[in-house]
Amino acid sequence: VYMLTSYEELWDKELPPVVEDLLQTDADQSSGIKHSSTSGPRVKSRLVTYRIPHNSAVQIYDYKAKKARVTFGPDLIMLGPDEQFTVLNLSGNTPKTPKVLNVLALLLGPRFSTDVVIVETSDHARLSLKLSYNWFFDIDKKNQEQAALLFSVPDFIGDFCKAIASRVRGSVASQSFDHFHKYSADLIRKAVFGADEAGNIRNRFHFKSNNLIITNIDIQSVEPVDQRTRDALQKSVQLAIEITTKSQEATARHEAERREQEAKGRLERQKIDDEAEAEKARKNLLSLQAASAAVESTGTASAEAKARAEAAKIEGESNVTNAKLKAEAQSTKASVQLKILQNEQETEISHKKAWNVLEVKKADELAGIEASKFKSIVDAIGADTLKKISQAGPEMQAKLLSGLGLKSFMITDGNHPINLFSTAAGLIGSSQ
Repeated sequence: VYMLTSYEELWDKELPPVVEDLLQTDADQSSGIKHSSTSGPRVKSRLVTYRIPHNSAVQIYDYKAKKARVTFGPDLIMLGPDEQFTVLNLSGNTPKTPKVLNVLALLLGPRFSTDVVIVETSDHARLSLKLSYNWFFDIDKKNQEQAALLFSVPDFIGDFCKAIASRVRGSVASQSFDHFHKYSADLIRKAVFGADEAGNIRNRFHFKSNNLIITNIDIQSVEPVDQRTRDALQKSVQLAIEITTKSQEATARHEAERREQEAKGRLERQKIDDEAEAEKARKNLLSLQAASAAVESTGTASAEAKARAEAAKIEGESNVTNAKLKAEAQSTKASVQLKILQNEQETEISHKKAWNVLEVKKADELAGIEASKFKSIVDAIGADTLKKISQAGPEMQAKLLSGLGLKSFMITDGNHPINLFSTAAGLIGSSQ
């Protein structure tokens, strides 16, 4: 507790009357409804406090430091000696009227505002449009630069209402009354939000000055301003209703006639189909009757012919079966004989092979015996003896010829005579 000295007194902080009034009452920004406070007038020497509502912002300006700060709710703020609240003078009522609402806390939304716009079509029809806008502030509460933009436009409601009304009037001025009456919602939304490269209507309108976003526009009513236009519209509506009613009656009548014609066509087609089926049935009956008569007249002959044909067929099949069996027996017999002959030949070949092997072995053994015998004889006689035996014949013959006084001779048989004339001629020719 602080006690004043004899030379001190409490200092009274003066506030503007509008701020005093707002601190004493709780004013809603959109409707302007005020709730009276029961605490009485403010004691000026006491600290000035203000409870900031949820999702709202309050700007406080320090005139000594020449600096502003923005505080977001819910919060309790206290004014310094040189600080003052920033009071916003907003437009209110419908249609919007400037400086109707005085607020300390700026609600961030989402909120909606309603306005009435007078427009005129290209055919000079003046209309009163009652429009409702949904809006909110897209800001980062931790960024003081973005927060300061909230209070850069003193009357943001009047500002965006005028901007939207201008766009709507410009779009409607180029449209006829009938066209606007049919496509009013699309025309107004396209005029406010614009369209992208593909022609699709965007879903928001951004005010960069204070980051205000318009998200939707609701057309609550469209009423003509002039009485003549209202009467003409009423007459046009009645005429459109009559035309629609007559069109629906004509459509229903044409549909009924079409269905009747289709039913008649289906009935006629059914009759034709039934007659065709009856003719087919009659034709089948006549065919069956003719076949029955033919069968009845030729039954016995046909049965006998069939029996003979069956007998011939059975006989032929039996002959074919017998021939097949005989052929199979012959084939089996030939196969057995061939196999027996093949076995005999194989046995004979095996026997001859074994006999030849034995003969070869015998010849080899005999040759070995003869060679051993000849070698034994040669070894027994001796090489010198053999040499003398081989030379004894020619030496004796030479001695006998020398004893006979013959120098040369020729011995021949009587079967091969020798031509001495040709030999002599050859000798004479050679000597020459």
